[in-house]
Amino acid sequence: MKNFLFILGFTSCMSIYAQSISSEQIKKHIYFLASDELKGRATASPEEKKAAQYIANEFKKYQLKPIQKDYFYTFTFRKKKNPHDTSTSGMPELKGINVIALLDNKAEETIVIGAHYDHLGLGHDHNSLDPQPEGKIHNGADDNASGTSGLLELARYFSQDKSFKKYNILFIAFSGEELGLIGSKKWTENPTYPLNKIRYMINMDMVGRFNDSTQKLVIYGVGTSNQWVPLIDSVNLQYHFNIKKDSSGIGPSDQTSFYLKNIPVLHFFTGQHSDYHKPTDDADKINYKGEAKILEFIVSLIKLSAQQATPMQFQKTAAPKENKTAFKVTLGIMPDYTYEGKGVKIDGTTPGKPAEKAGLKAGDIILQMEDIVVNNMQDYMQSLSKFEKGQTIKVKVKRNNEELIVHVTF
Repeated sequence: MKNFLFILGFTSCMSIYAQSISSEQIKKHIYFLASDELKGRATASPEEKKAAQYIANEFKKYQLKPIQKDYFYTFTFRKKKNPHDTSTSGMPELKGINVIALLDNKAEETIVIGAHYDHLGLGHDHNSLDPQPEGKIHNGADDNASGTSGLLELARYFSQDKSFKKYNILFIAFSGEELGLIGSKKWTENPTYPLNKIRYMINMDMVGRFNDSTQKLVIYGVGTSNQWVPLIDSVNLQYHFNIKKDSSGIGPSDQTSFYLKNIPVLHFFTGQHSDYHKPTDDADKINYKGEAKILEFIVSLIKLSAQQATPMQFQKTAAPKENKTAFKVTLGIMPDYTYEGKGVKIDGTTPGKPAEKAGLKAGDIILQMEDIVVNNMQDYMQSLSKFEKGQTIKVKVKRNNEELIVHVTF
């Protein structure tokens, strides 16, 4: 009964906090980030740099601190020839920019709120679903100006909320997500803030198409801590979303990079739509009041998490649901999409899947599967289609400077 009364008291006071989230601020940010002026914010483009400067200016306006000399975390990469290839041979070195700011509450622990701000630019990277994409501006209002605007609005909200001191908050706008989670991967591999001080990470990717009729909200990563589901259910007593929960910490957005560093994560998503990765993903199709309600929910969730007696504890999750029609078998690895050499580098393995059972580890590089040489991701995907469930195969991997043969049973 005490817990129930606590929840009632908590959710009633949240209605006061929620009034500070502004749908007009969200709209202002999206209309700029998804404008034709920014030409789709392709990674490492001049227009993406313009978006980065806009984000940094907002952080400065909210008096958030840079954690280095400025708000920009620059990284280099080479673009893949196509989305399913790890080969970057002959490709030029490019520079991406993560934009990072800290709300320093002098707390012992920190949480990360993140969203990627890059998109498909003019459709030259083979990621578009338009039949003739090249030269067309892919504005990416939902994907992911919506998440970036949410990041900025939460930065504004928490910078003005002087009562919240439990956590420091690190706000990160990621570059390179559309090319394979590059920006978040680069930062978690070479962080400019101690990862052991990060209690959890909340990611927003495509939160702009909330359906008022269905009230559906998808939250991924709920299994990355056994405390997430009770917290989410408690907060939802106020908001009444139709929440679809997915336990996996691995998914197609930047929360994956943090999960692979044993940090609890959540990823908020309002669902697919016919404009996904097309030039028609425009600002006039965003549900601004719906997104504001989602941000209110996130505020409430963060505040409730801060009142727990036990800090958020990480736990590994099962594999995400896979497309069963594509392959008869799966290895159960998370590839490192930033790897630029020959083979496929393993970023993580899924508990209970063939790779882990065979002893494959993060950092191993798959070079060959049976008689199929694996030079890149495309070779790897093609090789999986050749094997049957129950079959045992030889996999050649490079571990450190040694080549090993590992027997994998699907």
